[in-house]
Amino acid sequence: MQELKGYVRYRFRSEDEDIDVLLEGEADWVRGIVAELGLRKVGWMMPMAVDSTKMSPSGISEDTHLPSGKPKDMGPKPDPSRIPIIRRPIGELNLIAKLVEAGLEKPQRPTSDELRLQLEEVEQPHPAQGPMVVDPMAESWLKELLRIVVRVHGVTAISTETIALAASDYLGDREGLELELFLESMFRAGKLVKVHGGDATGWGPSPAWLASGL
Repeated sequence: MQELKGYVRYRFRSEDEDIDVLLEGEADWVRGIVAELGLRKVGWMMPMAVDSTKMSPSGISEDTHLPSGKPKDMGPKPDPSRIPIIRRPIGELNLIAKLVEAGLEKPQRPTSDELRLQLEEVEQPHPAQGPMVVDPMAESWLKELLRIVVRVHGVTAISTETIALAASDYLGDREGLELELFLESMFRAGKLVKVHGGDATGWGPSPAWLASGL
């Protein structure tokens, strides 16, 4: 292993054994930790900064030692005078107007009837799988419903009542408390996110769950 000096990074990864080691710090300290872990003969170490005057045309340092001083190529000095100053009374910013100026439309929260019609056009999904699945078909249909909510309407969550009106029969005829308990179990499993607002609770899909099974 190169006897680098200064601030360095050490990296060792083994996908077969599911090992990923990343160390950053002064070279002597990093080498000591590497030795304690018994990783001297594996992985690689590299400097975290390089003197720009000692770079070859390929971008590789011509010196194996890290300079003890600061890198010379730090870019231009910040110029505070070029940062625009914008002052407005608190609460005056109109986010909707700014979205329109940027060419974006305000998301329109869909009605249960709209969601129902769009869900009817979806091909029947495959049953959900996994040890945490309580009702495979209900979970799959709920994912399809929330996929429409997020990707078609740009809304992150809908209320329990909207879910019930749009897809109760797709969800094993669950509604009321039974539906809330079903949604709560999926929230605890990390598949849904819960949004508290006003007198209603909203439910949205976690990104990882929504993307799974595509």
